Amino acid sequence: MPKRQSIEIPGFSHANPIPGASRIGNIMMSSIINGRDPSTSEMPDDLARQISNVFTHIRSAVGVAGGSPENIVKVTFWVKDPATGRAALNGEWEKMFPDEMSRPARHTLHLPGDGPALVTCDFVAVFD
Repeated sequence: MPKRQSIEIPGFSHANPIPGASRIGNIMMSSIINGRDPSTSEMPDDLARQISNVFTHIRSAVGVAGGSPENIVKVTFWVKDPATGRAALNGEWEKMFPDEMSRPARHTLHLPGDGPALVTCDFVAVFD
Protein backbone atom coordinates (compact mmCIF):
# COMPACT_ATOMS: atom_id res chain seq x y z
CA MET A 1 0.00 0.00 0.00
CA PRO A 2 1.47 3.38 -0.98
CA LYS A 3 2.27 5.79 1.83
CA ARG A 4 -0.06 8.76 2.36
CA GLN A 5 1.52 12.19 1.83
CA SER A 6 0.14 15.39 3.35
CA ILE A 7 0.16 18.31 0.91
CA GLU A 8 0.60 21.75 2.42
CA ILE A 9 -0.54 24.65 0.22
CA PRO A 10 1.73 27.74 0.23
CA GLY A 11 -0.19 30.71 1.65
CA PHE A 12 -3.06 28.54 2.92
CA SER A 13 -3.60 26.53 6.07
CA HIS A 14 -6.36 25.26 8.31
CA ALA A 15 -6.83 26.11 11.97
CA ASN A 16 -7.28 22.40 12.68
CA PRO A 17 -4.43 19.88 12.30
CA ILE A 18 -5.32 18.85 8.76
CA PRO A 19 -3.37 19.36 5.53
CA GLY A 20 -4.61 21.28 2.51
CA ALA A 21 -4.69 18.00 0.61
CA SER A 22 -3.64 14.38 0.90
CA ARG A 23 -2.16 12.07 -1.71
CA ILE A 24 -1.86 8.29 -1.87
CA GLY A 25 -0.23 6.92 -4.99
CA ASN A 26 -1.60 8.76 -8.00
CA ILE A 27 -4.75 10.16 -6.30
CA MET A 28 -4.93 13.47 -4.44
CA MET A 29 -7.95 14.87 -2.62
CA SER A 30 -8.06 18.32 -1.12
CA SER A 31 -9.53 19.45 2.14
CA ILE A 32 -11.92 22.40 2.00
CA ILE A 33 -10.19 25.38 0.44
CA ASN A 34 -11.51 28.90 0.94
CA GLY A 35 -10.68 32.26 -0.55
CA ARG A 36 -8.25 33.65 2.03
CA ASP A 37 -5.60 35.88 0.53
CA PRO A 38 -2.41 33.81 0.10
CA SER A 39 -0.22 36.79 1.08
CA THR A 40 -2.07 38.05 4.15
CA SER A 41 -4.40 35.18 5.18
CA GLU A 42 -7.18 37.79 5.33
CA MET A 43 -10.60 36.95 3.89
CA PRO A 44 -11.59 39.51 1.23
CA ASP A 45 -15.12 40.89 1.39
CA ASP A 46 -15.90 40.42 -2.30
CA LEU A 47 -16.77 37.20 -4.11
CA ALA A 48 -14.55 37.85 -7.14
CA ARG A 49 -11.39 38.17 -5.03
CA GLN A 50 -12.25 35.09 -2.97
CA ILE A 51 -12.80 33.10 -6.17
CA SER A 52 -9.47 34.26 -7.56
CA ASN A 53 -7.75 33.20 -4.34
CA VAL A 54 -9.44 29.78 -4.38
CA PHE A 55 -8.10 29.14 -7.88
CA THR A 56 -4.63 30.28 -6.75
CA HIS A 57 -4.77 27.74 -3.90
CA ILE A 58 -5.97 24.97 -6.23
CA ARG A 59 -3.10 25.64 -8.65
CA SER A 60 -0.59 25.73 -5.77
CA ALA A 61 -1.84 22.47 -4.27
CA VAL A 62 -1.52 20.45 -7.47
CA GLY A 63 1.85 22.08 -8.11
CA VAL A 64 3.22 21.06 -4.71
CA ALA A 65 2.06 17.50 -5.45
CA GLY A 66 4.02 17.53 -8.71
CA GLY A 67 1.24 18.22 -11.17
CA SER A 68 -0.78 20.94 -12.82
CA PRO A 69 -4.45 21.80 -13.32
CA GLU A 70 -4.43 19.15 -16.07
CA ASN A 71 -4.41 16.53 -13.30
CA ILE A 72 -7.69 17.74 -11.77
CA VAL A 73 -10.68 15.52 -12.51
CA LYS A 74 -13.41 16.98 -10.26
CA VAL A 75 -14.04 20.23 -8.36
CA THR A 76 -16.94 20.85 -6.01
CA PHE A 77 -17.70 24.45 -5.08
CA TRP A 78 -19.93 25.77 -2.32
CA VAL A 79 -21.08 29.38 -2.73
CA LYS A 80 -23.34 31.57 -0.61
CA ASP A 81 -25.54 32.39 -3.61
CA PRO A 82 -25.36 29.60 -6.21
CA ALA A 83 -27.13 31.68 -8.89
CA THR A 84 -24.52 34.45 -8.90
CA GLY A 85 -21.71 32.18 -7.70
CA ARG A 86 -21.85 29.89 -10.72
CA ALA A 87 -21.58 32.83 -13.11
CA ALA A 88 -18.75 34.37 -11.07
CA LEU A 89 -16.82 31.08 -11.09
CA ASN A 90 -16.93 30.72 -14.86
CA GLY A 91 -14.33 33.39 -15.65
CA GLU A 92 -11.61 31.86 -13.46
CA TRP A 93 -12.73 28.37 -14.52
CA GLU A 94 -12.19 29.17 -18.19
CA LYS A 95 -8.78 30.73 -17.43
CA MET A 96 -7.61 27.62 -15.60
CA PHE A 97 -9.27 25.19 -18.01
CA PRO A 98 -9.37 26.95 -21.40
CA ASP A 99 -9.87 23.82 -23.50
CA GLU A 100 -13.60 23.10 -23.46
CA MET A 101 -12.85 19.53 -24.51
CA SER A 102 -10.59 18.96 -21.48
CA ARG A 103 -12.22 20.30 -18.33
CA PRO A 104 -12.80 18.56 -15.02
CA ALA A 105 -16.25 17.71 -13.76
CA ARG A 106 -17.72 20.47 -11.59
CA HIS A 107 -20.55 20.72 -9.11
CA THR A 108 -21.73 23.88 -7.35
CA LEU A 109 -23.74 23.80 -4.13
CA HIS A 110 -25.11 26.28 -1.60
CA LEU A 111 -22.67 27.27 1.17
CA PRO A 112 -24.62 27.43 4.44
CA GLY A 113 -23.66 29.49 7.47
CA ASP A 114 -22.89 33.10 8.12
CA GLY A 115 -19.09 33.11 8.16
CA PRO A 116 -16.94 35.37 5.98
CA ALA A 117 -16.32 32.73 3.29
CA LEU A 118 -18.43 33.34 0.17
CA VAL A 119 -16.93 30.37 -1.68
CA THR A 120 -15.15 27.15 -0.75
CA CYS A 121 -14.16 24.08 -2.72
CA ASP A 122 -12.58 20.70 -2.68
CA PHE A 123 -11.11 18.79 -5.60
CA VAL A 124 -9.74 15.46 -6.75
CA ALA A 125 -6.64 15.09 -8.92
CA VAL A 126 -5.09 12.03 -10.54
CA PHE A 127 -1.40 11.89 -11.46
CA ASP A 128 0.52 9.73 -13.93
